[in-house]
Amino acid sequence: MTQEGSKPEGRPKRRQYTVEERIKLLDEADQPGESISTVARKHGVSPSVMFRWRQLRESGAMTSLKADEELVPASEMRAARAKIRELQRLLGKKTEEAEILKEGLEYAREKKLLSRSPLPRRGGGG
Repeated sequence: MTQEGSKPEGRPKRRQYTVEERIKLLDEADQPGESISTVARKHGVSPSVMFRWRQLRESGAMTSLKADEELVPASEMRAARAKIRELQRLLGKKTEEAEILKEGLEYAREKKLLSRSPLPRRGGGG
């Protein structure tokens, strides 16, 4: 029988990993020849847990705050990410436009050079 507040017997205690330990395991899984599944098996962690950690790391949720950093509300972060995506889209569009204009300018220069070339003489002789 268990006391109130304790865990049932027979079930092992769940291991709590620090952020640093999680990042270390994820970095190990990122090495060539390794995978989330192999690293998880090696360290006795559920692969689904490590996949979740990877999602958290990629979203920036695993980085801890330093003493002098400000906490930004999630709504502001979402708005900033949306703005970044929009700016990246516009940058891509403008880059494509610039490439098209460069090609058009090169084409126009080629045509201009062709039109300045001497015309063949009439009458065949000189």
